[in-house]
Amino acid sequence: MNKTLLLASTTVIISTFATHAMARDSISIVGSSTVYPFATVVAERFGKTTGFATPKIESTGSGGGLKLFCSGIGVNTPDITNSSRRIKDSELEMCNNNGVTDVVEVLIGFDGIAVANSVNAPQFDMRMADLYLALAKSVPNPDGSETLVENPYTQWSEINPDLPSINIEVLGPPPTSGTRDAFAELAMEAGCNTFEFIENMEDDAHKAACHTMREDGLFIEAGENDNLIVQKLEANPNALGIFGYSFLEQNDDKVQSSIIDGHMAEFEEIASGDYGISRPLYFYVKAQHVGTVPGIEEYLAEFTSEQAWGEDGYLVDKGMIPLPDDQRAEISAQVKSLSKMKLN
Repeated sequence: MNKTLLLASTTVIISTFATHAMARDSISIVGSSTVYPFATVVAERFGKTTGFATPKIESTGSGGGLKLFCSGIGVNTPDITNSSRRIKDSELEMCNNNGVTDVVEVLIGFDGIAVANSVNAPQFDMRMADLYLALAKSVPNPDGSETLVENPYTQWSEINPDLPSINIEVLGPPPTSGTRDAFAELAMEAGCNTFEFIENMEDDAHKAACHTMREDGLFIEAGENDNLIVQKLEANPNALGIFGYSFLEQNDDKVQSSIIDGHMAEFEEIASGDYGISRPLYFYVKAQHVGTVPGIEEYLAEFTSEQAWGEDGYLVDKGMIPLPDDQRAEISAQVKSLSKMKLN
């Protein structure tokens, strides 16, 4: 009997110790560089207006953040990851395999992907097809035959005589970035599909033709820091950069949106759906950490409050395109109940 009681007491002590060891003073957030400025504003307000510590946020890119988030549960793993694309089934499966079984998805709003250059240079006016022909690794043979060849274009005017006779130089996000994924899907694929023989290819061949960026130095992976791209565009008026609308809006004295298929990366154009390169923004919550890491539920309440993500909220002032009223209400209810997402 004494041995049994001793064993039970020891188990309780170990269990209690493990629970306390799990606790952290502040919320840990990783993920998308595009969502980063929005999450930072919420985190700062949250830290100032509540009794909780300001969450610590790291910009790792959407893919990198989801990898860290899905690595397991416990004090050494993030509580929340931001993403500028929806989580993939393969990533959610990785989460589940590593014990992260209670994942809450929060759609927060929309963003446009700007293709921009310095305000001190002429504004670009182009088609999605021009972007594809400028940036793809393989493009349709200029001789008109329905074959793909290694991209021969080095100047914009070679693609479209209405574009300037300057070298193609585009700074963009790396493969770990949700912005890169969305740009490939929304811009590159749209331009690619203007060529009927590519649009009719089998899935794998079609994706390779449309999504693979050139690797000869004319498309430059500039990392996850969008502010760095803006600085480089200031220094080089001939270059273009690819980044989220919020960075364009915050730096409109330095950079300007290109006109693409007759539309610019502007608030009204993105909100209406007229601007073709726009995408949803998300963050994902590890519900298993709720109640152990202090402040998670309260942070979620702040982010999904009308003062934050509403039509007149402070996130809109930072360049986020808000969701419709009914969708915000639905998502807010799901967040309060910590509704768990499932594999498709």
